[in-house]
Amino acid sequence: SIIVGNTVLYGATEGEAYFCGVAGERFAVRNSGVAAVVEGVGDHGCEYMTGGIVVVIGQTGRNFAAGMSGGVAYVLDEVGDFAERCNMAMVELEPVPEEDDLMEKLLHHGGDLDHKGRVDVSGDMTSHDEERLYQLISNHVHYTGSVRGREILDNWATFRPKFRKIMPVEYRRALIEMERMRMGVAAE
Repeated sequence: SIIVGNTVLYGATEGEAYFCGVAGERFAVRNSGVAAVVEGVGDHGCEYMTGGIVVVIGQTGRNFAAGMSGGVAYVLDEVGDFAERCNMAMVELEPVPEEDDLMEKLLHHGGDLDHKGRVDVSGDMTSHDEERLYQLISNHVHYTGSVRGREILDNWATFRPKFRKIMPVEYRRALIEMERMRMGVAAE
């Protein structure tokens, strides 16, 4: 069921948002800093996004990520057809790799990553995908009571491989270059 209308999070700059249900069209259009989880979106999701993180744990409409130049999105692609609905002009799709130490971290922290504060959207967006994704979905369950989110967390080994990371090509290049420069400066 649609619980929020069109253009929710238009131009949002910071914070977190969790929606236990489906959003209309143009969800997170021009998002430049918000971390959000939603259970489905209409057409043109993450259009012209320049920053932040969006997690979609349900279906997406067509033309997802059109003009997306920054930030990262994670989409649950249960059927394997998300690429047909994603605008690939500026982005690449990749799997969310398993992180060997994630479950150990969860056990060490008592499985309570959702109470550790805001999700760092300024962190390294080229890595730590599984941990970031798990934390955001955990927050979503904590704040909304989402049955869908709980199902995903309870069956993480099954669902994780079905997520796709959507990363703007030039954004990735810029992040890698900035890290190389930082490492070069640190080495001197």
